[in-house]
Amino acid sequence: MLPATELYAQNHPFGLADLGKLTGLSDPQFAPDGKTIALVKSTPDYDENRFFTSLVLVTVANGQQRVLAERRISLSQPRWSPNGQQLAYLARTGAGKDASAQLFVQALAGGEPRQLTTARKGVQHYAWRPDGSALAFVTADEPANLAGPPEKGYDAFEVGNNDLFLTTAPTPSHIWLVPAGGGDARRLTAGAWSLPVTIPPGAPSSPLSWRPDGQQLAFVRVPTPYSGDGRERSVQLLNVADGSIKPLTGRTAMEGYPAFSPDGTQVAYWYPQNGTTVNINEVWVAPAAGGEGRNLTPALDRDVFRAIWMPDGKSLLLGALDGDRTSLWLQPLKGGKARKLALGAASPAWSFWVDAGVSRQGAIAFVGSDPGRPAELYYLASATAAPKRLTDFNHDVQALQLGKAETLSWQSDGMRNDGQLTYPANYVPGKLYPLVLVIHGGPTAASVATFSSLAQLFAGRGYFVFEPNYRGSDNLGNAYKSAIFKDAGAGPGRDVMAGLAQIKRSGLIDSTRIGVSGWSYGGYMTTWLIGHYPQSWKAAVAGAAVTDWFDQYNFGDANVQRGVSMGGSPWLGAEQAQSYRDQSPISAAGQIRTPTLILANTGDPRVPITQSYKLYHALKDNGVTTRFIAWPVPAHNASDPVRQRERNRYWLEWMDQYLQPTGQAPATPRSGSN
Repeated sequence: MLPATELYAQNHPFGLADLGKLTGLSDPQFAPDGKTIALVKSTPDYDENRFFTSLVLVTVANGQQRVLAERRISLSQPRWSPNGQQLAYLARTGAGKDASAQLFVQALAGGEPRQLTTARKGVQHYAWRPDGSALAFVTADEPANLAGPPEKGYDAFEVGNNDLFLTTAPTPSHIWLVPAGGGDARRLTAGAWSLPVTIPPGAPSSPLSWRPDGQQLAFVRVPTPYSGDGRERSVQLLNVADGSIKPLTGRTAMEGYPAFSPDGTQVAYWYPQNGTTVNINEVWVAPAAGGEGRNLTPALDRDVFRAIWMPDGKSLLLGALDGDRTSLWLQPLKGGKARKLALGAASPAWSFWVDAGVSRQGAIAFVGSDPGRPAELYYLASATAAPKRLTDFNHDVQALQLGKAETLSWQSDGMRNDGQLTYPANYVPGKLYPLVLVIHGGPTAASVATFSSLAQLFAGRGYFVFEPNYRGSDNLGNAYKSAIFKDAGAGPGRDVMAGLAQIKRSGLIDSTRIGVSGWSYGGYMTTWLIGHYPQSWKAAVAGAAVTDWFDQYNFGDANVQRGVSMGGSPWLGAEQAQSYRDQSPISAAGQIRTPTLILANTGDPRVPITQSYKLYHALKDNGVTTRFIAWPVPAHNASDPVRQRERNRYWLEWMDQYLQPTGQAPATPRSGSN
C-alpha cells in the first residue's frame, strides 16, 4: 500500500501553488575529462520575488551532485578552464541601476570565487583562451562625454533603428581580454561598429570562438549597436596579437554563430537559406583562411538552432525543432545524410537555442523534458548510445496527477500541420470538457511534446488544451516556415481552425465552451481569430499581442527587419501599406464579439504596448467585454516568479469565468504562498 503522502501526490493536479516546485535547468557543460557536467539550476523564491541560481556539478558515472555556487542572482554561462581545475561563470553584482553581470572564476578545490571584471556596463559573454591564461569577454562601451551635465538638459541623442523605449543612444559592444589570475583587462576591439546584443526572447548573443592555438577569435560584427540594424551581421576573425580584423566570407548580412573546428582549419557558422530570415537557418563550413565555404545541411530541411563540433572534427552535432519534438543529428563534414540520434521520450530544451553540450571524448549532454516530466539532465556516452537520465530535480512535479498529452496532425490547404492536445488531469471518458487554445509565439517556434506548465495548469482545472502549430512554425521544414510570407494571419488562421474542427469531430469537447489565447505572435493569432471567426469563441486572452504591423515595424526592437516577412517597408507605396493593414488584426477589430482579456508589459520592446492600447479602445468602443492588465516591466516576458505566476492567474481566471459552469471552477488562493 502506498504512503498517504504519495497517494496525495498522485491525486493532486498541477496548480498555481505547484509552480514553486519547478526547478529550471540549463547550459550543461562537460569537464575536460568528460566525467562531470556543470549546469545551472534555478528555483523561484516568491518571498523575495526572484529566481535563485546555483552551479551544480553532476558526476556522469552515478549522478552524484555537488553544489559549487549556491543561491546566486542570475548566475549563468558556466565554462570549465582548459585544465579542468576551475569554473568561470557570470553572476550579478550590485543593486538597482548599478546591478551588472560580472565574470567570476572559482577553483574546484574550494575557496571563494574571484571576480575578474568590474565592467561598468556588465559582461555579456566570454570564452577561455585555449591555454587557460586569459578570458576574452564582451561588454558595452561607456557613453561618450556629453556637452554638459544631463540634469541641465544636455541629454539629446540620435535615434536610429531601435525600439521606441530608447532613452539614450546605445553604445557599441566590444571584446576585451582579462588575465585568468586577475589584473587589468585589455581592449581588443574598438569602433562605432558593435558585436550583436540579443534582447530576450531569442538565442543568446553569438558566442566568441577561439582558434585552438589561441591566436584568433571568431566573432560576429554588426554596423551599429541599434537593434534594428542586426540583419547586417557578418562573421569576422580577430588577430589577438595585433588587433587586425578580417571577414571570414565577405558576406555583409545574416551570418552568425561561428565556431572553429577542433584543428582550427575551418569555421562553422549559421546562414539562412538564400540569405533571408523568411527561410530556415542552415549550417555552413568555411576554410579558416577565408571564403564562403559550403552549405553543410541542404538536405536536412530543418531550422537549425545549434551546431557543435564533435571532437574528431569529422562531424557536427546539430539541433532543431523537428515535428513534435526537438531532435539532435550528427552531420558528417564530408557529405552524407545527417543521422538523427535516438533520444527516447525526452526532447531537448529549445528557446531559439538547443541546450546541449559535447565532451572532448564525444559524449553528449542535454537538458530535456517530456509532457509528463519537467526538465532533467540527460547523458549519451556517444552519438550511438541510449540516453540516460542523470537527475531527478523535478520529482515532486512529475509525481503529481498531470494531464496526458498526444500529438495531433491534420491537413489544411494541402499542408500537413501538427500540434499538442493535453487532456484534463482528471479526465473521465465520455464526459465533455471545455477547450482552451494556447497558441505559440514566434512565429518561428513550435509547440512540441515537452512539459508545459501553462498547459498543465489548465489541465489541472478541467480543460483540454490545444497547442496548434501553423504555417510559419519552424518544425516542418522550409516550405512550411516560409509559407507565412506576406500571409501573416489568413493562412495560419485556416491552419488553426482546421485543427480545431478535427478536435470537435472527436467528440471529446463541449463545442460551446472554447477559448483562444496566446502570447506575442500567439497573441497576434488570438486577435486575428476572434476578429475573423467571431462566433467560435466564448473567451479570449491576448497577451503581448501584435495587432498592428505598422506599429511593429516602426516601434519594435526588430523594427525594419520585420519588413522582410511582410514583403518590404509599409512606406513604399499604397499597395504595400494596404498589405500591412490587411494583415493587421486591428483592421477586423470591429467584428470582435468575444470577451477578451488583454495582457501586456508597459516597456515591452519586442511588441510595444501601443498595440494593446489600440485593441482595448477598439473593443471598448464597440461594447465588447474587455479588461486590460499591464505590468511595469521593461521586457517582453517577466523574469521574476511573482509576475509570471500572476500572469498565469489572470489567464486562468478569465477562462474560468466564461468557460466553466458556475461554481465548478477551482478556487484560486490569493495568498501567493507556495
